[in-house]
Amino acid sequence: MTLTKLRLPRSLNVLRHSSLSVQMMWAGIVITALFVAIALLTPAFQSWGWLQDPLDSLSNPIHEPPSAAHWFGTSREGYDVFSRTLFGSRMALLVVVLATVISVAIGVPLGMLSGYLGGRLDRVLLFLMDTIYTLPGLLLSVTLAFVVGRGVVNAAIALSIAYIPQYYRVVRNHTVSVKTELFVEAAQSMGATTWRVLSRYLFFNVIQSVPVLFTLNAADAALTLGGLGFLGLGLPDQTPEWGADLRQALDALPTGIWWTALFPGLALTSLVVGLSLVGEGLNEFINPLLRRENWKN
Repeated sequence: MTLTKLRLPRSLNVLRHSSLSVQMMWAGIVITALFVAIALLTPAFQSWGWLQDPLDSLSNPIHEPPSAAHWFGTSREGYDVFSRTLFGSRMALLVVVLATVISVAIGVPLGMLSGYLGGRLDRVLLFLMDTIYTLPGLLLSVTLAFVVGRGVVNAAIALSIAYIPQYYRVVRNHTVSVKTELFVEAAQSMGATTWRVLSRYLFFNVIQSVPVLFTLNAADAALTLGGLGFLGLGLPDQTPEWGADLRQALDALPTGIWWTALFPGLALTSLVVGLSLVGEGLNEFINPLLRRENWKN
């Protein structure tokens, strides 16, 4: 009995390739997975007594530098910076995932319907989405945050509106090109309904770029959420949130209190970098032209 060399499918060869893009993708996956693990485990750590209550400001001294008792020091209000930084990852991921899921759930169906049906619906939706797309994302999120108010769901809604046009444009353009293929015309000639054509014959052919957009938009959403928190428009007061903690730490920086700004800032930067690296790596994995250009099978 002879052993044969295990060969991965051509679409999975990227998993064993050592190109720079793939290495960056694995680094991004590790960073993102670390934040996901922290977000999931922080409540358990608190219940086991390993973390202080992030809302407890009475049992700690104010502006204590990093020490064995408080690894990241304490803030001006007496909050433990280490606890708030870890719990901040939980709130950031919750809002970011919710915002991107809302964007996908609205942008993808609208793009498919617009590209497949065409006509007046396509023109109206295209005009509306292009108008939203021209607005700066942060400005649009700030304006919507004023309207809907503060909160996890409200912040997610304020963030998601800016990303819906991106999914719409990408999916619509793919749908316009795919709907003229022979297999779609054959399905139509056999009496397939619009829903059947969209769900069975078009959906999996037009969403190749959605995972890349999802991760890149998640990175941008995390950064925008930090901006909303810094402006006081993100989550409610006292909620562990990196942007709000950075705003509170701003006044203390000239006095040499550096730790209240350093650790939340590093956490926000690391999450954004991790999600961005995953998106760039997925772009090479999904795009066959980039695969052929950057490495050979």
